[in-house]
Amino acid sequence: MTDPAAGPAAVPILDVAGLSASYGTFRALFDVSFRVPDGAVVALLGSNGAGKSTVARVVSGLVPSTAGTVHLAGTDITRMAANRIAGQGLSHVPEGRAIFSSLTVEENLTLAFRRAAGRKRIKDLLGRAYLAFPILAERRQQRAGTLSGGQQRILSLAKVLALPPRLLIVDELSLGLAPVIVDAVYDGLAAIRDAGSSILIVEQQIDRALGLADEAVLLAKGSVAWSGLSGEAAAAMDAILGGHGAVDPGPAPTEHEEN
Repeated sequence: MTDPAAGPAAVPILDVAGLSASYGTFRALFDVSFRVPDGAVVALLGSNGAGKSTVARVVSGLVPSTAGTVHLAGTDITRMAANRIAGQGLSHVPEGRAIFSSLTVEENLTLAFRRAAGRKRIKDLLGRAYLAFPILAERRQQRAGTLSGGQQRILSLAKVLALPPRLLIVDELSLGLAPVIVDAVYDGLAAIRDAGSSILIVEQQIDRALGLADEAVLLAKGSVAWSGLSGEAAAAMDAILGGHGAVDPGPAPTEHEEN
């Protein structure tokens, strides 16, 4: 029985229902359903090849679905083009370096801020980005393509931090990075959350993601194997995966990691 005093249920910022997708004849997702509550951080976990990045690409309009629906704050975005979805307030920072290599750090940021907020706010937004990530202030005139891999990912995140979206999807931002850079990346994500964004974190390494997340969803072979509170995720994953194909808790630093 519904408690009338409780009021209507809040509309989630992201509602994925029965989502399926394929790459040609290869079926990548099977009836995937989960929600990201408004203002929450949800970790989308799973081993390599589980379908995590495909979910992110379908939600943001980069890969078409074959079945199911995607709603952003109650609006059906299932068949929308990627640029229209971005206009609805969804920002996707994909795996890799989403930057212009031939432009300087400041030119990358200026281009992003001008597109999102217009010329008048560029100076203020640059200041906010440099305050959040001092390493970018030190290298503002350096070409982005000459930054280290970790610094390039920080630049990708800084373009979002100054103008937080309604929903941010981040895909494997910590992949291959030294712990000190992962710390900076997750500090940036926490700042974006505190500014009012909901976040879907796509990760193979679990410790930092679960440390920030409110809830977690585990994918296995393209399907949802478990979902629940982040504090219960590690035990659930161990029970479901049994140590076989489990997600990586985070490797120890090595001299080969990017910084």
